[in-house]
Amino acid sequence: MTEENARAAADAVLIVAGVAAAYVVLTSPPLRRLTRLGLRYWLGASVPVYVFAQLRRAWVESAPRA
Repeated sequence: MTEENARAAADAVLIVAGVAAAYVVLTSPPLRRLTRLGLRYWLGASVPVYVFAQLRRAWVESAPRA
């Protein structure tokens, strides 16, 4: 098996596993609620941190050069 074929097989396995996991989450109400809650916490934490980091970087880069 060549490296290209091995990568294609691994990609196919990962896609099938992802689809199966998504099916289980979407068909199970408790898992769906848990996923929604986790997504809300993740977006609530990571998006503001990213925005503030970009604002700080822009502020630093806009400082007048000595």
